[in-house]
Amino acid sequence: MFNNELQTGSTHMSYSSNYVVVQRDTRAWQLQVWVSFGIAVFLCATGLAWLPGERLEQVFMVMGYVFCLSTTFVLAKFTRDSQAKRGAAADTPMWHLVVWGGFAVAMGLTSWGLLGMDINPTYKAFMGVSWLYLITTAFTLAKMLRDRFEADQSEARLRNRREVQTASESNAVPADAPAESA
Repeated sequence: MFNNELQTGSTHMSYSSNYVVVQRDTRAWQLQVWVSFGIAVFLCATGLAWLPGERLEQVFMVMGYVFCLSTTFVLAKFTRDSQAKRGAAADTPMWHLVVWGGFAVAMGLTSWGLLGMDINPTYKAFMGVSWLYLITTAFTLAKMLRDRFEADQSEARLRNRREVQTASESNAVPADAPAESA
């Protein structure tokens, strides 16, 4: 009869009188996200493995890419958690500064290191594009994994509600049944 919709995070649930649908990402989308992330990691690893220059510069770039990747996942989780906590007890301002500051420092130092390297501009462009591709696919992967987690939680809650409702209905006494005397 009435179709109410509830948006929780990015898990979309449609309520009607008889059923609830928890929307999930398609398998094709999940495959695309994983393949894109794998390609980005492969491109970055290939570029870093064949990176010309001094050994110290090569090590700096590997550390920069790993630092950027880890801060990307931390920032994605922090942003999603902050969105879910609106109105509730939020994180401290210092943690906000650490997360955003860490991401900015990682991106800034890696950019500075890449721009400052004395290598062919074409190779530099390849490294920069593959690095940005890695960051964007990491954000997409983090979002997809969080969406899956929230959908799993929603389905578990719904399954639990149904079990409780079924148990209470089976224990309920019909209205037209005679009352038993003790």
